[in-house]
Amino acid sequence: MNHQIPIDPRILFSPSDWEFTGDWSFFHPSALLPFTAHVSSVGPVGHSPIPPPASAGRLARQLRFALEIDKLKNVLRRTYVTGSGRPENSAEHTWHIVLMAVTLAEHSAFPHLDVLRVVKMLLIHDLVEIDAGDTFAYDTAGHADKRAREVTAAERLFGLLPPDQAAEFRALWEEFEATATPEARFALAMDRVQAVMLNLAADGGAWKEHGITLDRILARNAVVGDAVPAVWASIQQQVTAVMSAK
Repeated sequence: MNHQIPIDPRILFSPSDWEFTGDWSFFHPSALLPFTAHVSSVGPVGHSPIPPPASAGRLARQLRFALEIDKLKNVLRRTYVTGSGRPENSAEHTWHIVLMAVTLAEHSAFPHLDVLRVVKMLLIHDLVEIDAGDTFAYDTAGHADKRAREVTAAERLFGLLPPDQAAEFRALWEEFEATATPEARFALAMDRVQAVMLNLAADGGAWKEHGITLDRILARNAVVGDAVPAVWASIQQQVTAVMSAK
């Protein structure tokens, strides 16, 4: 049901908007009658009508998923939070690379990059670690069954959602894993360069702790140079300097 609600033009436009220096008293109440707005019986004036409520089952699944993904905060990585010396968790990592992607998108080697799609991909890509854990980048043995562990995790976690959202999230996750699209390649570059930056800030950090050699670091992170060449050019020399220092 719609109602007609009178709107005082003085609410819509202040004297300063019009640089009017006269007297607003000429607005007789009868002059307000033509100024009406048709609004839904739900939702405040000036806002779009509130959509119909979701089904109880759909909402319950979404809320269950929303709570489940909080567990990503419990997954610890090998990199350290700058200035604290404590390991970062995967939720912190996700926040960091999302903001980096928005900030550094202008340096992408790919024209017409869909930044929103990149953001969605990055928000989703590490959720599987809730079940599969974080596999250290240079752990050859751990990578042998990484895909199998993460697929199982993806099926359970995205399966918590309503079918349409489960399919969308799974597709975004698979797109990131395949690294075939410009958005996936840029997203992967953000994922890689963030770890490089944190290890540099820790004077080699996990690289030196685990005996990772310079050639392995440069080989793994070559994708950064492909997607954001200016960023890699700025950082590569620092990597070489830190890992060459005695």
